Amino acid sequence: PFCHILMSFTSVCLLIDCIIYKHYFNRLCLEKILLQCILQSRTLSGADAINALRPFYFAVHPDFFGQHPKEREVNENSLKRLNGYLENLQKPGFRSFKPTQLTFYVREREPNSSNVQESFSASGFRAVSFTLHTRDLLSTVLDILNSCSLSTEHIQSLNVNSQSHKESKSTVNRPIKWDKTYYSFTGFKDPEEELEQAQRVETTLISWLDDNEASAVKKLKKSLPLRKELERLKFELSHQLQLSDIRWQRSWGIAHRCSQLHSLGRLVQQRPEVLKNVKGRTVVFTDRSGMSAAGHIMLGTMDVHHHWTKIFERLPNYYKLQKRLLFLEDRISQLLGGIQVIYIEELQPLLTLEEYYETLDSFYNKLRDSRLPFHPRSLRGLQMILESDRYAPSLHEFGHFTIPTVCDPATLQWFIFAKAQEARHNLKRKEEMMITEKELIDTSTEKFSLDRLYKEPSVSSAQMIDCCKRLLEESLPYLQGMHLCISHFYSVLQDGDLCIPWNWK
Repeated sequence: PFCHILMSFTSVCLLIDCIIYKHYFNRLCLEKILLQCILQSRTLSGADAINALRPFYFAVHPDFFGQHPKEREVNENSLKRLNGYLENLQKPGFRSFKPTQLTFYVREREPNSSNVQESFSASGFRAVSFTLHTRDLLSTVLDILNSCSLSTEHIQSLNVNSQSHKESKSTVNRPIKWDKTYYSFTGFKDPEEELEQAQRVETTLISWLDDNEASAVKKLKKSLPLRKELERLKFELSHQLQLSDIRWQRSWGIAHRCSQLHSLGRLVQQRPEVLKNVKGRTVVFTDRSGMSAAGHIMLGTMDVHHHWTKIFERLPNYYKLQKRLLFLEDRISQLLGGIQVIYIEELQPLLTLEEYYETLDSFYNKLRDSRLPFHPRSLRGLQMILESDRYAPSLHEFGHFTIPTVCDPATLQWFIFAKAQEARHNLKRKEEMMITEKELIDTSTEKFSLDRLYKEPSVSSAQMIDCCKRLLEESLPYLQGMHLCISHFYSVLQDGDLCIPWNWK
């Protein structure tokens, strides 16, 4: 009996050893498979990622939003952050795991359109927000495309092994879960728990300032000499040329702006005679050279002095065209009961004087032929802007009418009459909001000892007012001496400016 018991005990021990060995072997195999899948998912190169994201870039690229400055700026800022995220993923030894929330305006497509140029609906675009928390290029690319409802079929044709990707996808998605004791014993991090924790933690203003104040202060201190140099150059050139102002269309860095002013200064020294006609004007550094619809002198940052010189030489002709443009605006106003035709830089695309004149001329000819029965001066005090990319008139929250150049005259007449009273109310409300906004900006600047408080053009006055009111309820010593920009996302700019979303939490 003792021998039987001993043999049974030995058998049980052997059986246990076999089970343990089998479990260990299976675990090693599974870990090997998972590791192989992860390595395969990382085989997507940076060039492959760019190719895979072409449909996405085509749908969100800022150049396609020229008629929508607000959406263009949001996409520009989001693309900068996305590119930084993709660059970090390609760095050796990258271990950071900070979820990044992005917002894009995605151009809409007609469901059955085969022509790429005509496949976008009249509505134009839709807003899409998503959070990136992946650690490899392939998963990130797939998340971006899926979030924007774009096809991912073309990814199979890239240099990544399509079969490996399919196996990787099917393997990773299998419901295999290690027991929590495995992570406790090995010290490895539970990826599911880590992901859940990252999703639960929502960025707050206080936590973000805690993490980024030191970096912002360091960048700001480094930029201070350049900021002083920029102010000096701007003052000297404005005084020397008797300019009304010097502006920039985009939020270029301080060093970039100084470089542009140095270039203008060299032109002043070399060809002072060509700048005799700029007195009282505003110079805007932008993407192209010419004169804007608002009458500002545009200097393209990619153009050389030769192009700038031509613009300054053509100024007398530009001034003549501007007079004709003002006459057209006055004629349109008379035909529409005294409503004022205006051009708002912050809300309209940056048009050249020639482009805007053609728009006004086309609209004027249509009105003149239709002979609408507006009573003279019946709409005096109201405002309207013209846009060429819309099909239906609308009333802006600030009280001005947005009128498409292709609008049917009868529809235009009915819409203006129906909305005239609301428009006057909105105009009055706009004046009140502008006063309130300025007061809140001044109060916030003083309370937090800010060096500067400003907003991006895409942030409305209502959003700025809401943001400042909530800021004034907080105690934020971090902001002393800082440059604070109210935007749609969190960011530290290259010169130390702090960007926070207007709807911060």
